[in-house]
Amino acid sequence: MPVMDGVEATRCIRAGRAGDPSIPIVALTAYVLKGDRDRFLEAGMDDYLSKPISLEELDKVLRRMHDRSRDN
Repeated sequence: MPVMDGVEATRCIRAGRAGDPSIPIVALTAYVLKGDRDRFLEAGMDDYLSKPISLEELDKVLRRMHDRSRDN
Protein backbone atom coordinates (compact mmCIF):
# COMPACT_ATOMS: atom_id res chain seq x y z
CA MET A 1 0.00 0.00 0.00
CA PRO A 2 1.38 3.41 -0.84
CA VAL A 3 0.84 5.23 2.48
CA MET A 4 1.21 2.50 5.10
CA ASP A 5 1.55 -1.26 5.26
CA GLY A 6 -1.08 -3.67 6.52
CA VAL A 7 0.44 -3.97 9.99
CA GLU A 8 0.36 -0.21 10.49
CA ALA A 9 -3.17 0.02 9.04
CA THR A 10 -4.34 -2.75 11.38
CA ARG A 11 -2.85 -1.00 14.40
CA CYS A 12 -4.62 2.25 13.43
CA ILE A 13 -7.93 0.44 13.00
CA ARG A 14 -7.62 -1.48 16.28
CA ALA A 15 -6.69 1.74 18.11
CA GLY A 16 -9.87 3.40 16.82
CA ARG A 17 -8.05 5.91 14.63
CA ALA A 18 -9.53 4.53 11.39
CA GLY A 19 -12.69 2.58 10.75
CA ASP A 20 -14.48 0.12 13.02
CA PRO A 21 -12.00 -1.38 15.53
CA SER A 22 -13.95 -4.64 15.62
CA ILE A 23 -13.90 -5.30 11.87
CA PRO A 24 -12.30 -8.64 10.94
CA ILE A 25 -8.88 -8.25 9.37
CA VAL A 26 -7.14 -11.06 7.50
CA ALA A 27 -3.56 -10.74 6.31
CA LEU A 28 -3.14 -11.71 2.66
CA THR A 29 0.59 -11.68 2.14
CA ALA A 30 3.62 -13.14 0.43
CA TYR A 31 5.46 -13.12 3.78
CA VAL A 32 5.79 -16.78 4.73
CA LEU A 33 8.92 -16.96 6.85
CA LYS A 34 8.86 -18.40 10.34
CA GLY A 35 7.34 -15.83 12.66
CA ASP A 36 5.51 -13.83 9.98
CA ARG A 37 2.11 -15.25 10.88
CA ASP A 38 2.66 -14.45 14.56
CA ARG A 39 3.77 -10.91 13.71
CA PHE A 40 0.54 -10.25 11.83
CA LEU A 41 -1.64 -11.75 14.55
CA GLU A 42 0.21 -9.77 17.24
CA ALA A 43 -0.50 -6.60 15.26
CA GLY A 44 -4.21 -7.27 15.71
CA MET A 45 -5.14 -9.19 12.58
CA ASP A 46 -7.64 -11.98 13.07
CA ASP A 47 -6.19 -14.48 10.63
CA TYR A 48 -3.54 -14.98 8.00
CA LEU A 49 -3.36 -16.30 4.43
CA SER A 50 -0.13 -16.61 2.50
CA LYS A 51 0.12 -16.26 -1.27
CA PRO A 52 -0.58 -18.05 -3.43
CA ILE A 53 -3.85 -18.79 -1.70
CA SER A 54 -5.94 -21.85 -2.28
CA LEU A 55 -9.71 -21.62 -2.43
CA GLU A 56 -9.87 -24.25 0.30
CA GLU A 57 -7.78 -22.13 2.69
CA LEU A 58 -9.75 -18.99 1.79
CA ASP A 59 -12.99 -20.83 2.51
CA LYS A 60 -11.67 -21.96 5.91
CA VAL A 61 -10.69 -18.42 6.89
CA LEU A 62 -14.00 -16.97 5.75
CA ARG A 63 -15.89 -19.61 7.72
CA ARG A 64 -13.83 -18.81 10.85
CA MET A 65 -14.55 -15.09 10.43
CA HIS A 66 -18.24 -15.81 9.95
CA ASP A 67 -18.37 -18.06 13.01
CA ARG A 68 -16.60 -15.44 15.15
CA SER A 69 -19.03 -12.74 14.05
CA ARG A 70 -21.96 -14.94 15.05
CA ASP A 71 -20.42 -15.63 18.46
CA ASN A 72 -20.09 -11.93 19.25
